[in-house]
Amino acid sequence: MASGSVPKFWKPGTAAPGEGLKEERSGGSGQGETQCVVFNQYVSLSIEQQRQRLPVFKHRNHILYLLERYQTLVVVGETGSGKSTQIPQYLVEAGWGAEGHVIGVTQPRRVAAVTVAQRVAEERGAIIGHEVGYAIRFEDCADPQSTKVKFMTDGYLLREMMRDPLLKRYSVLMLDEAHERTLFTDIIVGLLKKIQRKRPELRIIIASATLDAESFRNFFNQNSSKDKTEDTAAILTVEGRTYPVDIFYATSPVPDYLKAVVETIMKIHKSEPKGDILAFLPGQDEVENVLRMVIDQIRVLRDSSMKMMALPMYGSLPANDQMRVFENVGKNTRKVVIATNIAETSITINGIGYVIDGGFVRIKAFNAKNSIEGLVTVPVSQASAQQRAGRAGRVRSGKAYRLYTEEDFMKLPKTTVPEMQRSNLGTAILQLKCLGIDNVLRFPFLSPPSSKAMVRGLELLYALGGLNDHAKLSEPLGVRMAELPVNPMLAKMLLVSGEYGCSEEILTIAAMLQVNNVFQSPANQRNTAERAKRKFGVKEGDHLTLLNVHESFIKYKKNSRWCRENFLNSKALIRALAVREQLKKLLKKFKVKMVSSEGDMDTVLRCIVAGFFPNAAHYHPSGEYRTIRDDYPLHIHPSSVLYTQPPPRWVVYNEVLQTSKDYMRDVTVVKSSWLSEIAPHFYQFGTVNEIAAKRQKTDG
Repeated sequence: MASGSVPKFWKPGTAAPGEGLKEERSGGSGQGETQCVVFNQYVSLSIEQQRQRLPVFKHRNHILYLLERYQTLVVVGETGSGKSTQIPQYLVEAGWGAEGHVIGVTQPRRVAAVTVAQRVAEERGAIIGHEVGYAIRFEDCADPQSTKVKFMTDGYLLREMMRDPLLKRYSVLMLDEAHERTLFTDIIVGLLKKIQRKRPELRIIIASATLDAESFRNFFNQNSSKDKTEDTAAILTVEGRTYPVDIFYATSPVPDYLKAVVETIMKIHKSEPKGDILAFLPGQDEVENVLRMVIDQIRVLRDSSMKMMALPMYGSLPANDQMRVFENVGKNTRKVVIATNIAETSITINGIGYVIDGGFVRIKAFNAKNSIEGLVTVPVSQASAQQRAGRAGRVRSGKAYRLYTEEDFMKLPKTTVPEMQRSNLGTAILQLKCLGIDNVLRFPFLSPPSSKAMVRGLELLYALGGLNDHAKLSEPLGVRMAELPVNPMLAKMLLVSGEYGCSEEILTIAAMLQVNNVFQSPANQRNTAERAKRKFGVKEGDHLTLLNVHESFIKYKKNSRWCRENFLNSKALIRALAVREQLKKLLKKFKVKMVSSEGDMDTVLRCIVAGFFPNAAHYHPSGEYRTIRDDYPLHIHPSSVLYTQPPPRWVVYNEVLQTSKDYMRDVTVVKSSWLSEIAPHFYQFGTVNEIAAKRQKTDG
């Protein structure tokens, strides 16, 4: 296909690819003609009638029977079958939430935990936070006395295990969207297997639309004999989705998938009947680029009987902005949601009739050889593509447009590699050690990570002081690091900030690192936005620039108008304030002294080095940066305030983004003497002093 032309879609097997749009029907229960929701206008069907029409309803008694009979139930149900919202309600109705017991439901993402909880509360006629509640990082909306169904992220459940290792309050735990195989999900799966041995009455439900059910069943099945009647785990398949979805493939490869997404959106708007659009892209940058292009197209729309409203959806977006995609729009307005894979599972955006799959996803990847963990853009898996298509069949029959050929779809991997096998294991090891599992190498991982990655994780924690010489959690530093809901390096920086005399500044920096998109750069005002950003920039780098932004925000009394004038995201800054308060409460609990450096920035920088010394790099004569420990080449990201400055000799960074190059993000200038003083035994391939001596000799 020539660059810039509108992508054409077809159904495999038709006579002439590209001659109109031909249907490939995926799933569906044949009920697509009568809809409980028509776009954004609710019609006559009651909530109870809607519940009974879901495919999972006819399996209600079967689910309850199997849960009585088996300790573990694996439920495989198509997207839109109702498993996420209905199964927890069936359990409440059957009495699993009686006598003070709680039914726990985990979701891999915060927005899914919140929105599914809200939907279940609405169906039960309950106020969110009472019978039905949710708990996510930095936000707990559940009542210890009255909540019977508690939705939460898998990371939150892991922290509950630290307080109550046997989860005695829970009668049933449902791990929803388990196919995503997040780091915390895999840890929880291994821990639940251990807990079941101590609490055989605890019931576990593993649920997903695209799941390797056999591997989960075999993992939890405690029957060692050949007698199938002794099995402790079973599989239930829920067939059919509420509404059918027609899938279309591109006739030929798309050269520019971002441009193709925009063109497909406009083509749907001009040629298809009412229905909102959901487009999937890999990351925040791509979402914002496409959003700008779509808004530009909306401005030039002429003679259109229907308006368009474009909205973004990604993980670092402030909660209020995320919730905007769920709001109803006007009768003659088509909503276009540009999203990352945050919208891939569990959440239902009413009115979505068309899905556009860009074919890529951004995931974390860890290279155990050089300890570089970064974000990489890779093709989606077939399982993810099915999940994305299913978003179009939640509340009405729909269509899914894949911006790749059917031949390319068949070449995609069946599933995404589990996060456990592509992550820095420092956080995972810290959590396991805190739960009393000292021999992490023998932990029953569903998908065991490489031994090299495990060793790297142990080395990192030992260097940070989280583990002692016997590889046990140190007291009190290691235990406190595990309890803080941030990564180990950030936790170390926070916990030693009182000793350095700069806890107030470090709290602010840590909170600002938890939110993204602080600086805004509209397409038509990029130069002006860049000049505004330079007002806050400091020569020491990005961490102190973020501190500067926060202090200015407070100085101007959190004024949203001031934020707009300076191209700052006021909602992100308000979110950072809330996160800061939560972190401050935890530090006070650990008796960390609250003190300010009173303008002594070297003190703040030394404290940053105390946490981030594993992420140190030096400027190489070749014109690139090299990590001190493994001599791996890196570059400063263009968004850094240091990008346009003369390259500093020594830096530490927060994370790496892997695109055309490996870019360091959130970079700060440091001194080699600080690295030698704080981490003299960490570097194995040439010490900081040796590198500094070579540089001095070269310069001389």
